[in-house]
Amino acid sequence: MSTLRGIVSLLLLTLTTLIWGVPLLMMTLVKLLTPGHRWRLAVLKVINAIALNWIGLNLWWMRHWLKPQLDIELPKGLSRRRGWLVLSNHRSWTDIFVLFFAMHRRIPMPRFFLKRVLIWVPIVGLAWWALEYPFMRRMTAEQRARHPHLARRDREATERMCERAREMPIAIFNFVEGTRFTPIKHAAQGAPYRHLLRPRAGGVAQVLNLLGDQLAGIIDVTLHYDNPNPSFWGYLCGHEGRIVMQTRILPIEDWMHNGNYQDNASDKERFHSWINALWHQKDERLSHF
Repeated sequence: MSTLRGIVSLLLLTLTTLIWGVPLLMMTLVKLLTPGHRWRLAVLKVINAIALNWIGLNLWWMRHWLKPQLDIELPKGLSRRRGWLVLSNHRSWTDIFVLFFAMHRRIPMPRFFLKRVLIWVPIVGLAWWALEYPFMRRMTAEQRARHPHLARRDREATERMCERAREMPIAIFNFVEGTRFTPIKHAAQGAPYRHLLRPRAGGVAQVLNLLGDQLAGIIDVTLHYDNPNPSFWGYLCGHEGRIVMQTRILPIEDWMHNGNYQDNASDKERFHSWINALWHQKDERLSHF
C-alpha cells in the first residue's frame, strides 16, 4: 500500500507541475520577448504568482493525501513585505516541502541556491531559470583555486539575485551544508558536529554583504526527522514519520554587511567563527532529539 501511495503521490506531483507548467512556459516566452527592464520585472511578478500557486496546490494535496506528521515552530514577526535570508540544515528533498508548509505566503517568494545540473530537470528546471534562481557549481576549495573564473561566475549569479531582491522582496533559502547529510559524507568530512556537515560560509556572506541592509532578518531553521534515513520517496509513500522544524529570527549585525568577506582575512575569519558557532548551537538542539 505504501508503494501505491508513493506512485499516486508522484502522479499528483507530475499533474500539478503540468497544470501550472503550461502558463509558466508561456510567461517565460513572454519574458524573453519583452523589451525593457520595467516590463520584464512585471512579467517576473506574474511568474512568481504562478510558482506560488504551484506550491499551494502541492501543499493542499499533500496535506490531505499524505497527512505528514509535522511539528513546526514559527517565530512571530514574519512578513511578506520584507526580504529574508533562511538558513537550514539539509537532510532530504523533503526539506523543501517542509519549509513550504511552514512559510508559504508568510514570507516572500522563495529563491534557492541550486546545483547547476538541476537546470536540466524537465519543466521545473525551466521554471527555476525563469524565476532567476542562482545555479551554482559544486566545487571544492582546491577546484575553486584552480578555476577562479568558475567561482567568479557563482558570485556573479548571487549578485544578480541580490540586485533583483532590491526591486522586489524575496526570501533567499540556503542549505548551508551544500548537500544532504548522510553518515558517509559526515565521516568523509570529519565534521566537528554529531548531526551536521560543515557549513559553507561564502554564499551567506555574499548575500549579507550585498543585501544585509535590505533584509528583515535571518531565519535560522533546524530540521529533525524521527526517521534516521529520510528520503523524498519515503515521504511520498506516507511513512516518513514525525518531522520537527524549529525556527528563530536572528538579527543582521552591521559587520555582516559592512565587511569584505572576499578580500579581508579578518572579516572572513569573523564570519566563519559566527557561522560555525551557529552550527554548534544547531547541533546541540538536534542532540536533544
